Amino acid sequence: DLVALLLLSLSRYRGFTLFLTFLFYTSYHLSRKPISIVKSQLHRNCSTLIRPPNLNGTDNETWCDWAPFGESSDNYQTLFGAVDNSFLVAYAIGMFFSGIFGERVPLRYYLTIGMLLSGLFTCLFGLGFYLNIHSIWYYAFVQAMNGLVQTTGWPAVVACVGNWFGKGKRGFIMGVWNSHTSVGNILGSLIAGVFVSSAWGMSFIVPGIIIASTGVLCFFFLVESESDLLARILKEDNEKEPLLQNSSSNEIFSSPGQSNSISSEPAEEHTKAISFCGALRIPGVMEFSLCLLFAKLVSYTFLYWLPLYIANVAHFDPKEAGDMSTLFDVGGIVGGIVAGLVSDQTGGRASTCCVMLILAAPMLFLYNHIGQYSLATTIGMLLVCGALVNGPYALITTAVSADLGTHESLRGNSRALSTVTAIIDGTGSIGAALGPLLAGLISPTGWNNVFFMLVTADILACLVKGATPVDCVQNE
Repeated sequence: DLVALLLLSLSRYRGFTLFLTFLFYTSYHLSRKPISIVKSQLHRNCSTLIRPPNLNGTDNETWCDWAPFGESSDNYQTLFGAVDNSFLVAYAIGMFFSGIFGERVPLRYYLTIGMLLSGLFTCLFGLGFYLNIHSIWYYAFVQAMNGLVQTTGWPAVVACVGNWFGKGKRGFIMGVWNSHTSVGNILGSLIAGVFVSSAWGMSFIVPGIIIASTGVLCFFFLVESESDLLARILKEDNEKEPLLQNSSSNEIFSSPGQSNSISSEPAEEHTKAISFCGALRIPGVMEFSLCLLFAKLVSYTFLYWLPLYIANVAHFDPKEAGDMSTLFDVGGIVGGIVAGLVSDQTGGRASTCCVMLILAAPMLFLYNHIGQYSLATTIGMLLVCGALVNGPYALITTAVSADLGTHESLRGNSRALSTVTAIIDGTGSIGAALGPLLAGLISPTGWNNVFFMLVTADILACLVKGATPVDCVQNE
């Protein structure tokens, strides 16, 4: 029976698509993380290390550093900030255009090309170690190109998941699914940590190979939407029994209990893509975009600077600091799931975000002042801060984006999802670029000032979200 075959296939492919997109974006974040782990290896305190007797040169202060990051102890943080922002600024700019391309190019091809190119540029950064490259312009250029191609990931995977799942349990499902961000950060930290002290180039090359490999998987196995699956099944079935071509199509589209699935008719594929300005006019898009700007500023400052902060303040070696920083991401996994579950039950995405942001501000303050008192305190504070910081960030970039991208004002135009996602995440990425840049500029004056900046950004995120009357899209 064709209907039974469709329902079974839909159930299987829904879970399979969730797994595939989880794997894809895990690899995206996995390839971004190594730079934060390698920083403490590129600039080390050489006076505490034993210098090899056969090493040329006379500078006892920087012999173990990797130029240009170790040429001057006064500006290495600024150079790290420049490298970070080469990626993040390119990512922020590219994200606004990525969603537009994502609506007009098959998502399977778009993701495949993006992951292959991301793997290439990630490997090129690591090759700087083996080719003995010491130019800041090389590393900044490679990071900028990587930032551009990585914009292919987020709008595409959110659009895929949004195509397969309705709003009913979207917060919880996407909260669990969004743990790919933290899982990728954890795996990236652990993989980079294996090689950081011996050959830091491999800390980039191995993740580069992994994301390129997932690109190959995407090309062969991704099904973009239920309508694509329907078209495939009908095509295969019609080749066997042509008389079925027009017999039961309408029944399939209106099958009971599938309110969010194959109700998308093939004609919908020809719906006109929404304009950039049209997406901005959707209620809630601007407010959540600005909220994400400040929330992502905090999250990405931790992403890029937490291992170095732990190494400097707690005096851990690079590998230990990298391993310890993964606890922040473990907390982020829990925070994302809790935020999604609570928002599903209460029907208010904005309220959930505000509560977590309010709680995050004092926790960041406490972590800076008491977080290094003991190992147990460090672990506990990192888990709590990770949950409260990444919870709202995860909710806005997943369930909120998907809700707004399928807002009732769009009258069923599902092709707006990629553009709305790109606008929200693109605006957030401006904050992601500003955070590490400000951290690089402020950290020479003391880590207390960096945390003051983070607490301020967290409060602003809450105020921006609290100023809007839109409490996000209610559950269907």
